[in-house]
Amino acid sequence: MNPETKFVKLGVNVDHIATVREARKTNEPDPVSAALISEIAGADGITVHLRGDRRHIQERDVRLLREVIKTRLNVEMAANAETIKLITTIKPDTATLVPERREEITTEGGLDVALNASILSRGVASLQDSGISVSLFVDPDLDQIKACQKTGARKIEINTGKFADSKTDELQELELEKIRNAAQLAKRFGFQVLAGHGLNYRNVSRIVAIDEIVELNIGHNIIARATLVGLDRAVREMKALLRK
Repeated sequence: MNPETKFVKLGVNVDHIATVREARKTNEPDPVSAALISEIAGADGITVHLRGDRRHIQERDVRLLREVIKTRLNVEMAANAETIKLITTIKPDTATLVPERREEITTEGGLDVALNASILSRGVASLQDSGISVSLFVDPDLDQIKACQKTGARKIEINTGKFADSKTDELQELELEKIRNAAQLAKRFGFQVLAGHGLNYRNVSRIVAIDEIVELNIGHNIIARATLVGLDRAVREMKALLRK
C-alpha cells in the first residue's frame, strides 16, 4: 500500500439487524453477532441508536456490545435525562446526541443546537463527566456549527442526508459544498469531524474526499448490501471505498 494512503474510519451501524429481529419479536438475527462480524471485516467502530421507542436496538444489546466489541462503541441517543442516566452507566466510548421523533422512519435532520444550546450543554457535561466522548449530529449549517462551540462537545457529525437524497447533479453539488464548508469551519473551531446519514457505495467517495472528515457512520446501505452478499463482504467493500 502507498505509505501516504489514509483511510477514513468506518463506524458500522447495526440497527437494522435488530429491525429484522424485532419484526418477529424473536432473538435473531443478533446485532451483537453482526457487530463482531463487522469488526472482523475491518470496521473501526460499531454504532447503534437506542431510541426511546426501542423499535430496534434494546438496552440489552447495548450492554452486551459494551462487553464484547474490541473497537469502539458509539451510541446515538436523544438528549433527555432518562437516556443520559442510562448511558452513563453503560459507558460507551462515544455518545452521539441526535434529535428524535417517535413518528419518524429515520432521523430526519440535525439538532437545533442554536435553539437548545443550554439543554445540550448539560447533557454533554453529564456524559463527559462519566468519561464518554460526545458528538453532536448537526446539519451542514454554519450557524449550527458555530453554536456547537457553546455546548462543550468536542466532536460533530455532519448530516449528509440531503446530499444523499439529491435528485440532480446540481443539487448534489450544492449540498456537497455545504458539507465541505461546514467541515472546514468545524475543524477550524477544533472539532473532530465525522459525517453520516444516507451514504451508500455510489456516493460515499465524494464525502471521503473532504479532508476534514475523519470518520463516517453508515448503516442501512451496508445492511441492505449484506442481505445479498453477506455482512463480511459488505463491510469490506465499503471499507475499500474509504481510502483518502
